[in-house]
Amino acid sequence: MSQQTALYQAHVDAGAKIVDFAGWDMPVHYGSQIEEHHQIRRSAGMFDVSHMVVVDLRGERVQDFLRFLLANDIAKLTVTGKALYSCMLNEKGGVIDDLIVYYFSPTRYRMVVNAGTRDKDLDWINRHAVAFNVEVAERADLSMIAVQGPEARARFFSILNDADRSISESLKPFQGKRAGQYFVARTGYTGEDGFEVMVDNEAVVPLWESLIAAGVAPCGLGSRDTLRLEAGMNLYGNDMDESISPLEAGLDWTVAMQPEERDFIGRQALQNQIDTGGLLQFVGLVLEGRGVLRSHLPVFIGNQSGETTSGTFSPTMQKAIAMARIPATEEAACEVEIRGKRLAARIVKMPFVRKGKILVS
Repeated sequence: MSQQTALYQAHVDAGAKIVDFAGWDMPVHYGSQIEEHHQIRRSAGMFDVSHMVVVDLRGERVQDFLRFLLANDIAKLTVTGKALYSCMLNEKGGVIDDLIVYYFSPTRYRMVVNAGTRDKDLDWINRHAVAFNVEVAERADLSMIAVQGPEARARFFSILNDADRSISESLKPFQGKRAGQYFVARTGYTGEDGFEVMVDNEAVVPLWESLIAAGVAPCGLGSRDTLRLEAGMNLYGNDMDESISPLEAGLDWTVAMQPEERDFIGRQALQNQIDTGGLLQFVGLVLEGRGVLRSHLPVFIGNQSGETTSGTFSPTMQKAIAMARIPATEEAACEVEIRGKRLAARIVKMPFVRKGKILVS
């Protein structure tokens, strides 16, 4: 039986098309996925992301634990509320999940992990937390709304009192703070500015309704996917998984190999990959002609081949785009096989779109 967020009835009442997503009944759109995509790029929209898993971590050795658990180094976090994006790896260097971790104090952190990987994530975290005497607490009492778009911050500020507005206005990218009943983080998954707001389940419906009154449009997970792909942001299960190293998923920037004395799960496997060489590239593709790119399509560069990992038709660019894993190359041209036909495409650097601007010609 699927689970439902505290906003489920609000979605149904608004006429949303509900689909199963990682065991949750979630809105895929409220009528037009394309219009919702443009709403985020041009104004302000919001997503119910309460299916995401919030985990609080406490203990005298919690910092040591997270420096061992994650490929990125949380020792970089010294300002309260500062956030870090990282991958959690297995011993072979494959990605168990990608996540965000927040620093509250040397003995307290918060992680947000993906809904589809909840069970294995919690099992992995709890298994390794024992040796560090770290308390792991899932926060099922919290809901989360992502408010995104060029007007998102201003519209969110309009529903706050002066004190909470002042706190929220001071937030830098990848930083969160408590503002009254909300934990507000300047993060997102769209390539636009905005916030991800955590609040008690009992208070999320009034927040949702206040944001609608302020001109923030409800949007479904369909547009969230096209937005993140335009922004060059990975989706777990498509662009990386337990068989894929972050070094071959465009996530090498999330791996901290320095300082050398820090041991973390998967470090030796990554070092072996670096020493061996021959790593695959993670690139963007733009289809030259008509068609739609999807995941797992063959990509040909001369006599070498690769594969798309995510693909869509970009509403902003009005072109088909994809992410792909291919052999290292300096070539700019390739072909993608769609239904038995090879179509011309260009290899480009991501992101495709960021903050409403098309970055790829």
